[in-house]
Amino acid sequence: MYSRQKRYLGYLIMGIIATLIATILSRNESKNQTHPRDYEEIERSGILKVVTEYNSLSYFVDGDTISGFQYELIKAFAHDKGLKMKITPEMSFEKRLEGLNHGVYDIIAYNILVTSELKDTIALTRPIILNKQILVQRKGDNKDSTYISTQLELAHKTLNVIKGSPSILRIRNLSNEIGDTIYVNEIDKYGSEQLLAMVAHGDIDYAVCDESIAKACIDSLPQLDINTDISFTQFYAWGISKQSPALLDTLNNWLKNYTATKEYKKLYKKYYKD
Repeated sequence: MYSRQKRYLGYLIMGIIATLIATILSRNESKNQTHPRDYEEIERSGILKVVTEYNSLSYFVDGDTISGFQYELIKAFAHDKGLKMKITPEMSFEKRLEGLNHGVYDIIAYNILVTSELKDTIALTRPIILNKQILVQRKGDNKDSTYISTQLELAHKTLNVIKGSPSILRIRNLSNEIGDTIYVNEIDKYGSEQLLAMVAHGDIDYAVCDESIAKACIDSLPQLDINTDISFTQFYAWGISKQSPALLDTLNNWLKNYTATKEYKKLYKKYYKD
């Protein structure tokens, strides 16, 4: 147990460091890049600029090794296309979108919930995985005033989410479904795992995140309850600028072929074996 907690603490510290580095890098990049690039321009430069979230499922540093499902998948794409990859960790979903639209990044290689509203803002690749949004809270029972056992009990509660997250729309729809107000607090500085840690240590009562990330962390934070769904199971994809149609087609064709290979199945099992 101690080793798991120590490792998880390391992820949190590295996540904070990654956020500071990303802020510096994105500021420097934004001075030089003002428009999204399409595949031809990326190919000429030989460099693919990618942004993702730093967490123990998508992208993380373990000793001297970089790992993560999103990292290994986008690395395979870059390798197959003969491109070098420049990857930036960014905790804020809103800042990822901003960087994509200003050409700071070419691809958001992270599980983005596929919604019709988001399709108005960016282009989304073919679905990569299925996932759902869940409520993160501390374990309790019906005698505990903060414990939520059904979605109806979310009325007048405040749910903490990453700033700009697509889950905000789902929470608003859920508010309409239960016929009462659910408050949303958008957090800009931290990623999903940091929100889980804040719930576990009592800094906040509730957070909403992807089920896959919550499951990856639950062994290290056994005081958490992740059994209440916020959404049904939905498609998740990567994000591309609407000004990069050739990049989108190239990615979609590659994903269609690669996700049918033994290599992809092995990669998926490595991170989503449950």
